[in-house]
Amino acid sequence: MKKKIVVLTGAGVSAESGISTFRDSNGLWEEHKIEDVATFKGWMKDKDLVLKFYNTRRTQLGTVKPNDAHLAIAKLEEGYDVIVVTQNVDDLHERAGSSKIIHLHGELTKARSTVNPSLVYDIGYKEIHRGDMCEKGSQLRPHIVWFGENVPMMDEAYEIVMGADIVIIIGTSMQVYPAAGLVEVTKPGAKVYFIDPKASGDVGSEVEIIREKAGTAVPRLVEELLKSITIEQ
Repeated sequence: MKKKIVVLTGAGVSAESGISTFRDSNGLWEEHKIEDVATFKGWMKDKDLVLKFYNTRRTQLGTVKPNDAHLAIAKLEEGYDVIVVTQNVDDLHERAGSSKIIHLHGELTKARSTVNPSLVYDIGYKEIHRGDMCEKGSQLRPHIVWFGENVPMMDEAYEIVMGADIVIIIGTSMQVYPAAGLVEVTKPGAKVYFIDPKASGDVGSEVEIIREKAGTAVPRLVEELLKSITIEQ
């Protein structure tokens, strides 16, 4: 039976593909206040602004490619049962070849009904316009979990992490809840790696911290993990 690996990824894993981490140090997202473009209140106040904001990001996503970190994560499936739990809304893990992916914060390449969250549509890199409706006659909105909204996949993510033999955290501070709580539920004896140039040292003594960029550190770690299977056999 293959060992289970859960890979937790954040903005840092996609930054080397040219995707902005998109929240600046001053709290603005591409010069917009967070409450204007990433809350339901902002959506109700100015739908055109919110649609334009995410349409721009979606168009840009179609111009970039998975980087070495994404490709290495997908390669892990050659020897392990791998699930990617990502805070990112891009589709680079899918395009790199990972087969099991949970998006905690939604997906940029999908739209959903404003009145019924279960009505979700694949739109690829197309824009959402005012007047684009679901079958219920409600305006389509970005399929993004905004601030103040529930994270519907969080319970499933907790269960998955609890069953992991190895957890690899990449490109995220893991300081913001509820996602930060995922590290706290790893089972006794599970190996945890934390890859980020600015990784905090207060994530626990059992965590192996690798302060490097994802594109460099992840392929190396993946090769080591795949070789360890051969040695064990």
